[in-house]
Parts: sequence; C-alpha cells; structure tokens
Amino acid sequence: MLTPQMEETIKQMHELDINIREIARILKVSRNTVRRILKEKDHLKPKKSQNEEHLELIQQLMKKCSGNLVRVQECLEQEYNISIAYTTLTWLVRKFQLKEPKKTRSGQYAFAPGEEMQHDTTPFKIIIGNKKVVVQCASLTLAYSRKLYMQFYPCFTRFEAKVFLTKALEFMQGVCPRCIVDNTSVVVIYGTGPDAIIAPEMEAFGRIYQMRFEAHKINDPNRKARIERPFDYICKNFLAGRNFQDWEDLNAQAQSWCESVANAKIKRSLGMSPEQAYLMEKSALISLPLYIPEVYKIEYRIVDSEAYVQLQTNRYGVPERLIGQKVEVYMFWDKVQVYAKHEKVAEYKRVKENKRARVTDPKIHPPIKPKKQGPCKEEKMLIGYAQSLDRYVAELKKRSRGRGVQPLRRLLNLKRTYPEGPFLKAIDKSLHYKMYNLSRLEDLIINFVKGDFFNI
Repeated sequence: MLTPQMEETIKQMHELDINIREIARILKVSRNTVRRILKEKDHLKPKKSQNEEHLELIQQLMKKCSGNLVRVQECLEQEYNISIAYTTLTWLVRKFQLKEPKKTRSGQYAFAPGEEMQHDTTPFKIIIGNKKVVVQCASLTLAYSRKLYMQFYPCFTRFEAKVFLTKALEFMQGVCPRCIVDNTSVVVIYGTGPDAIIAPEMEAFGRIYQMRFEAHKINDPNRKARIERPFDYICKNFLAGRNFQDWEDLNAQAQSWCESVANAKIKRSLGMSPEQAYLMEKSALISLPLYIPEVYKIEYRIVDSEAYVQLQTNRYGVPERLIGQKVEVYMFWDKVQVYAKHEKVAEYKRVKENKRARVTDPKIHPPIKPKKQGPCKEEKMLIGYAQSLDRYVAELKKRSRGRGVQPLRRLLNLKRTYPEGPFLKAIDKSLHYKMYNLSRLEDLIINFVKGDFFNI
C-alpha cells in the first residue's frame, strides 16, 4: 500500500510531463499503480451532498422545532415540499454541527511549583459495616506535583470543608496561595466564576493559611482537571473490591492509599512520581502557621425534659439540673462538648452518622429511678380491718391506675370520718352490687348513719 507521500510524488512528477513508464521505473512501482493514482487524483475533494443547499432552511426549522429532527423532517415535506431521508438529515446536522456547539481544542495549563492547588468533591456508593451508604469524597491536589490527599464524609458542609482542608494542608506540609474550587455553595456564597463572592466564613479560614479561594467558570471543568481526573482512579483502584468497618477505617485506608499508591506511582506527564515532584515543590510552598486552631462549630440548644440536647438528629445527655436551660454545644470532628455558663458540663465522642442515637454518661446522666413497688401506706392501713373491706380494696385497685393511691386515700378518709357500723354496711352492699364509685359509697354511708342515729 502506497503512502500519501508516495501518491503526492507521483502526481507532482506527472505534472512535470514525466511519462508513466519513467515514473514507474524511478519509484519502482507498477505502471498500473501509477495510472490508478493519476485517475484518482481528485479523490481528496470532499463529496458534496445535493441537500447541502437546504442547510440554512434546516437550521431555521431546528430553532422553530426546538431541535426535534422528526418535526424538522415533517415541516420540510409539508411546508416546503422537500423530501430528505431522516438518516441524511441527521448526517447533515452532525457534519455541519447544526445542533451541538463546535468543538474547540482543549489547551494545557502550566503551573509553577507552589503556585496553585485544586479542591473538589464527588459522591460514591460504598460499603461500610456491611451497609451500602452514599459518601462524599473530598480531595485536594497540588497542581504542579499532582500530590493527592483524600478523605470521606457522610455529608459535606462548610464544617466538613474546614476539617478536610486542615488535614489536607497538614498532609501537604505547606500551602499554595491559590485554591481553585467549583461553584457550589460550600465555598461560594454568591455569583459564579471570576465574579464569585466567597463566603466570609471560608474567606476567614483561608486567611489563617494565607490562601484565597477562586471559582472556575461555569461549564469549564478542565480548569481544575488536576483534581477531576483522579476521581476515576479512586473509583477503579481504591474503592474497587474494598469493604470498610467504620468511618475511621475508611479514612485511614484512604490516607494510606494516597501515600503508598497514588503518590508513589510514576506519572507519564511528569516523568516521575508525585512524591518525587513534591520534593522539588515543597520549598516553594507557604509554611503552615505555628498554631493551627481546631475546627469547631457552635450550636445553641435548650435542654429537653429528658435532659438531652439534640445535634444532627443524635442526642447527648447533660445533667438534670440544666433541664429547660440554654446551653452551648461545641461540635468538633471527633467529639462534642456541652457548656453551661462557660462551664463544661459534658463531653462525648461524636456520632458522625445521622442515626438518631442517644449518647449518655452514667456519671452525669444517671438512669431514672424505678417507680416504687408494693402496696402504699394507705392500703396497709386499710387491710386487715375487715374481710369485706379487704375484698373492696382489692377490687378498687384493679380499677385504678398504678397502686391506686388517690382512691385508697379517699377510702381511708371515709373510714376515719364515719362510724364503723354504717361504713362496713355500705362496703358490704357495694360489694353485693359491684359498685366501686366512692361518691356513691359515701351516699350509702350517710343513709345508714341517718337510720342508725337519727331514726329517720
């Protein structure tokens, strides 16, 4: 098979009036091959379709039909009496890019050592403790050396963002002055791209490390391709075939994988591993501050009637003396502290998942004392006086709540108030008719008292 350069040479020699026999002898090809090349000298000219003259009309109808090519074909036939096959119509649209924007070449971004770092997140479905959960993978990379760091979180708010960036910058042992992020509301409070306004909370966090956040333009993910591309590698290498016991195990394995695999593998674009390139970049990074404050978030809560405060659907116990009072809840990444009037009253290990858990400390949140069991003092004073009264007390307790303290107390008052004879007669009659209403019992006692003492 002849190369394009050989075919071009044959055509140029023919244009110089060199005959076919001489061309075949010089280039050592057959005369038939030379004749074939000369006959096909116009084969590079693209074939023009007879329907190309309707391109402007097709483009107008596409706007009218919202890009629906089936409707465009019907309109061509019905309104303009132009018949174009559907496959031909789609070929024309693809060839002349009538539907999609023209593709442009993607350039390359060159970064000097210590110039920029990039941060982004993406969701994954993984198995933690034999349960499939959706997690947020946060990662940060240095644009020059491609050194990578990642961690996983149940959700990703500004609190988790500050926790992650603190760990990531400690892992990198330095800071770049510019951090490229996307346009999510975690970092950006208003606007997009160059016009984005960074949230004051995140801007203040960046000042601690002498860095600033910048958002890339909308629909321009290539601007942070240094961090976009590793997500596919994380999915196909780190997460493939792995199970994790809990969040601590997941993040510990993630950091170990970054150190031993991702940053140790030689990259073709670098000609070395990210760890080796990092050694050349480290001196250009901004040093970490001498003191790095621990990331926390303050929430204000009212202690409920069970002496608990709620934080992200989980409840933490506090001393009972604080019921109904306002307390400050400090949420750290791995712990929760409760303060009342600048005094720490409780501290717990933080439950990172929203699973409606109750966390208590028996020392500061003792269990509720069980209710008293056995007969009350009123029952003890009534029992043993008469056999009928014992039966009445037992039936009255069956029809009362708990130990029946209130009705037994009233029955004891009736026994103390009225004479013994009328009282016991009324008890016997109530047992006979199964009447256990104490108001009606008192009416019976009064009637017997009238008959015995006043002879009415």
